[in-house]
Amino acid sequence: MNSKLMIPIIALSLILIMGVYFLVNPSYEKSIRAKYYFETGDYKQALVLSKEAFSIDVYNRMAATVMAQSITSVKYVKYIEMAKKYMKDINEIATHEFISDADKARIKMICEIMLGSYIKLAPSVITDIKLVEDAAMYHQKFEKLFEKVNK
Repeated sequence: MNSKLMIPIIALSLILIMGVYFLVNPSYEKSIRAKYYFETGDYKQALVLSKEAFSIDVYNRMAATVMAQSITSVKYVKYIEMAKKYMKDINEIATHEFISDADKARIKMICEIMLGSYIKLAPSVITDIKLVEDAAMYHQKFEKLFEKVNK
């Protein structure tokens, strides 16, 4: 009877020791916080914390994973922010009665920048699907706009 009870007690003790280690170790504590920020969509804060955790312990795989995923997600966020800004600028130009050749060239250049930037994005399995969908939507809009401007 004692041996049957001893195995679960040892297993529970090991789990508790591992839990305390993760909470006390500064690298793992930061990587857990980074994972939290990543899951809540604050990719910039997740990147900062995961870099700190990784610099403390380069063998912290959780920190390395969160850092890599945060870098990818931050690229998507920047692309979407840039796309929104450029779309606003293009919509302002489109409200003019006459669109000059200079404005058409500006729109074409913006489209080229955004189409080229989209190619550099590389989603992974963990990348938030909403970010990937939003970026793809803006990419399609810039493709259509580019086609219209080149006619």
